[in-house]
Amino acid sequence: MAKPIYLVGGSKGGVGKSIVTMALIDYLQQRDQTVLLVETDTTNPDVWMCYRDEVETATLDLDEVDGWIALINDCESQPDHPVIINTAARNNHGVSVHGVTLDSTLTELQRQLVTLWVINRQRDSLELLKPFLEALPNAAVHVVRNLYFGESSKFELYNHSHLRETLERAGGQTLDFPDVADRISDDLFGQRLSIARAARDLPLGNRAELARWRNACARMFARISQEPASASAPA
Repeated sequence: MAKPIYLVGGSKGGVGKSIVTMALIDYLQQRDQTVLLVETDTTNPDVWMCYRDEVETATLDLDEVDGWIALINDCESQPDHPVIINTAARNNHGVSVHGVTLDSTLTELQRQLVTLWVINRQRDSLELLKPFLEALPNAAVHVVRNLYFGESSKFELYNHSHLRETLERAGGQTLDFPDVADRISDDLFGQRLSIARAARDLPLGNRAELARWRNACARMFARISQEPASASAPA
């Protein structure tokens, strides 16, 4: 079985897709995985800017069918690489129109498609998930409550929704993405740092907060990964 394809989605801006993508890259790197990052946010490629010198990358436009064809070809050519797709806010239309192209190839690729659907507390985070599920019915979908927007109990629209019941009945999980101090996220994006580089170069207090957050992220990702959570982030 080839390594999974991880799609970090949400189909709207500002929910935290980029930092979830970065945390996932970091989690897999700590477990000696060689990652292929597919950046689809060509307008504001934050993740690509932070990781272009540290992982193999591809920039693709998933609004067009050619982008999906290139994505599938990349997945086929590098079966030993987990593929992490950072989706742009606008990609919901592309997924609805062309997502079936990827979905139809998963068996031949021998890859599992794992979706991390990042939400805030607003209704449209949930509404946009419905067409995604229709376009990619073979994806394993997990909803990620970004705790930057408040404690898990405050995600009331999702917590008590029929969508949650349906998703969890199908084997999906509800995950809580830990918040990190604003000064750390400002360092990462403002200085274009990978998480590993930030863990080496930031001042001690910043590194201590970063290590706490990395370990919390590892516990979350371990719920959907075969890799152990015990490989703690170095201080």
